[in-house]
This record gives sequence, C-alpha cells and structure tokens, in this order.
Amino acid sequence: MCGRYATSRSSAELSALFDAVDETDEALVPDYNVAPTDPVPVVRVSDRVDRPVLSVARWGLVPAWAKDPRVGARMINARAETLATSSAYARPFAQRRCLVPADGWYEWLRRGKSKQAYFMTPVDGSVLAFAGLWTAWRGPGSADRLLTFSVVTTAAIGDLAAVHDRMPLALPPSRWSSWLGLTPGDDLLAPPPAEFIAGLEIRPVGPAVGDVRNDGPSLLARVDAPPLTESIELKLF
Repeated sequence: MCGRYATSRSSAELSALFDAVDETDEALVPDYNVAPTDPVPVVRVSDRVDRPVLSVARWGLVPAWAKDPRVGARMINARAETLATSSAYARPFAQRRCLVPADGWYEWLRRGKSKQAYFMTPVDGSVLAFAGLWTAWRGPGSADRLLTFSVVTTAAIGDLAAVHDRMPLALPPSRWSSWLGLTPGDDLLAPPPAEFIAGLEIRPVGPAVGDVRNDGPSLLARVDAPPLTESIELKLF
C-alpha cells in the first residue's frame, strides 16, 4: 500500500471541506483509479496566504536533490517508521506536510492463483484525508516548479490487516490541523483511532481496477466474493 486510490470530489467541495483557498484553476477531474504520477488534489500550507491551499500535485515525491523527476514513480509511499531518518522524507516531514483527499483506497488479496481487489472506504461516504508529504521540485535551469507528494503509510489495523499489512495513515478531522502544522500535535504519526477504522468498509470490487486505463464510478461497485474471514484462515494455514 498504497498503489491505487480514488478521489472524485470537486475543487469547490474540497476547498469548502478543508477551508482552503482553491488554486487548482479548475484542473481537477474525478479519478476513480489514481495511479502513480497522476495529478491529484492535496491540501497544504503556503507562505502566500494565511489559510491552507488546495493544489494539484503529482503522486510520487521528487526530492529536491533529484536530477530527474522520474524518480518520483518509485516514491509514492513513505513509511511512518522511517520518516525522520530518511534523506528523501525527513525535511518534508518537518516542513511540508499535506493532506491527500480520497474516497478510499484499493488493495489486492491473493486467493490461490487469483487476486481479489478490495476498496477501503468510509461507510458514511465521507472524505478520507491521507497524511502526505510534498515538495516543489525544480529541474536544472528551469524556473518552473513541479509539486509532488508521497502518501504516509503505517501498519494496517484490525480487519484491514487481513487484506494487506500496510495502510495509508488516514487522519480523522480532529488531526488535520496539527498535521498541517497549524496547531500543536503530540504524536503526528499515531495510528488512526479504533473507532475511525471501525467506520471503514472493506468492499470487494471487480478486476477492472487492475488496469490503470479503466476509470469511472463503476470501479467502486461491490461484487460477490468469499467472506474476508476465509482469507484470514487461508493466511493462517
């Protein structure tokens, strides 16, 4: 995790939800199959205004010292356990944290020779906010900057661990401000509370999401699949 997710809210919805200044210039489009290097919304702090801003950034953090932006394709996730000591993530963790709005994320669970896709999403339809880190990369001799980001991941909790051992660090609304650095926070990398995880649905979905060329809300449709408890038993034996 996390290698694929969905984000379908409009810039107007997101700027209102996060009380953010919209600087997307209407560039956002619903994406139900976000893949590495795709442009998607992030909420971050900017020196130009006294409120968070809603920006478009490319998924896959490009460190300031990188010579080629293609390295970002390998840096879509940042492990919470090693952020503070990573040459690529330590400075963004200290200075450039962001929120990554999402409808939910996908994982695949192998069953014998086949794989079943699952979509993890709030039961009540609310937006998720992944903890993220962002950079503004400038290529050699270029005046243009490229906004990029990584999703912070942590150990999976509860039933989510039956699908994958990692999950995005999804933050409840009470922690949005501290993650952005707008208010003090004690343990920025604490796992989500149990009641927050209990509000997530683990929804089996069809195989079409496995092809990045496929998009649309039909990817989120529930399909029939064996109970997840059977998968847990398969892992144990």
